[in-house]
Amino acid sequence: MKELFIITGANGHLGNTILRFLEKRKCEVRGLILPGERVKDHKNIRYYTGDITDTTTLGPLFSNLKHRTVYVIHTAGIIDISDEISPAMYKVNVEGTKNIVNLCRLYNVKRLVYVSSVHAIPEKNKMEVLTETKEFSPEKVTGGYAKTKAEATSAVLQAAENGLDAVVVHPSGILGPYDHSGNHLVQMVHDYISGKLPACVKGGYDFVDVRDVAQGCITAALQGHKGDCYILSNRHYEIKDVLSMVQAVNGGKKLPTLPVWVAKAAVPLIEWFAKKKHMRPLYTKYSLYTLNSNDRFSHDKATQVLDYKPRDLYQTIKDTVSWIKKEKLPAN
Repeated sequence: MKELFIITGANGHLGNTILRFLEKRKCEVRGLILPGERVKDHKNIRYYTGDITDTTTLGPLFSNLKHRTVYVIHTAGIIDISDEISPAMYKVNVEGTKNIVNLCRLYNVKRLVYVSSVHAIPEKNKMEVLTETKEFSPEKVTGGYAKTKAEATSAVLQAAENGLDAVVVHPSGILGPYDHSGNHLVQMVHDYISGKLPACVKGGYDFVDVRDVAQGCITAALQGHKGDCYILSNRHYEIKDVLSMVQAVNGGKKLPTLPVWVAKAAVPLIEWFAKKKHMRPLYTKYSLYTLNSNDRFSHDKATQVLDYKPRDLYQTIKDTVSWIKKEKLPAN
């Protein structure tokens, strides 16, 4: 039987990177994009327009599956660094995921890979290493995005317990080339090289290359174990060190590093200025919390089962800067 991969969020940063890998594989690929998005079919990839919050629009995406081994990689979601859960974020991240779960059941797909987030994993003491768990609850995590991903992850694992072949992957902070969807970390790199970033903030996080996560998603579909979760992380990098890498690759001035308390005090002004300029703020109450939270994630399980080996972030930065300059992205 021929392999068929269905990728939701196909125009997003992770989704389109997964497609770049799959176009080199002997398989059929269907990418789900939103109404209004314009992407041309190419090679073994066909795009379908639909909305995961409205199952009536997804019929064509799941049509003609006979004599095919079908894998669904669900990347679609709203990433938001604000503190609260917006109605749209809940509808997409939670209800949309449940819709995909139901469709996978209905059409008897081989496997569903749900792209969760490390933010869905309950945070422990800063000295403890965070590993895979099967206990997820919105009450045990901080921030609207984390809460929606925790609830959706719980729903996927419950479906797996009830018979659906599903696995979950938890990427850390994704960075890398090929982003046209507004990745906040890519925005930070872009703002720095265009001279739009006035300062950096003390703190850091576990940052990982989008290409390593994409390959991890595909391998999870093919080699993962039903009902299991896999952390797709890298290691901790300070924001100032990330920007130092950008400076080493592209040049630029050294930025002052603000203490967290100064950044927190400036958040209302930053958000006001961003709104006035029709920009997205990089520093919010939630993003500052994240940059100083426990990010001691272990990807040992993914390495053992999925042969997951994330690359050094310097190479990621080098490729991201090269891509931004090649694409001539407009300044924010």
